[in-house]
Amino acid sequence: MKIAAWSGPRNLSTAMLYAFGSRADCAAWDEPFYAPYLTHTGTDHPMTADIQHSHETDPSAIAQACAGAVPLGRAHWYMKHMPHHMLPGFDMSWAEQAVNIHLIRHPARVIASYAAKRDSLTLEDIGFAQQATVYDRLEGPVIDSETIRANPRAALQALCAEIGLPWDDAMLKWPVGPKPFDGVWAAHWYGAVHRSTGFAEAEGPLPTVAAQHRAILDAALPFYEAMKARAITVTAP
Repeated sequence: MKIAAWSGPRNLSTAMLYAFGSRADCAAWDEPFYAPYLTHTGTDHPMTADIQHSHETDPSAIAQACAGAVPLGRAHWYMKHMPHHMLPGFDMSWAEQAVNIHLIRHPARVIASYAAKRDSLTLEDIGFAQQATVYDRLEGPVIDSETIRANPRAALQALCAEIGLPWDDAMLKWPVGPKPFDGVWAAHWYGAVHRSTGFAEAEGPLPTVAAQHRAILDAALPFYEAMKARAITVTAP
């Protein structure tokens, strides 16, 4: 099974990558279209030169790999993708042959976390509008990071059942530190998850969004609320 997991940044997406990558039957791939996105847009991100040097920048080559055989002889392949990386003209036909899942998080939390790591911030950077477009094309289960953190076992069991993947307790724990499938950008973005060995506890109240980001929050909220209405629900622990 190929699993294309779509989410914006700062959205529990790396923890989910580690959860699936902890399964002995599952290969993992970290944001394969990130380098092409940077190359084609000229966007200035932390470690841009390192990313372009260390990762494939040709979107056609990456699309062919996504459509190809699952690596390492594994039965399953979890691919962490960001919707805003899929620029017009990038081939997405491979995703039509995959199981697509959509990870969401309240935009106030995304904005607060993203702003702590990068000075500039736009609606396009956090991918809410692009995720809605990807969902409209591919559909598939939606799961909120809040649901996962509130009850990781129940949430991931429900997600696995939804996509027809047998449950594996290995998804709840991973070793501390970097992983072999991390992108080179992990050095900047993954500090907290590298210190973790599993999902963090349930989140507290929503953070206060800075005044300069309030318009971004207001624009992102309708996309989030529409996706949340479709999200998997589980019984509270």
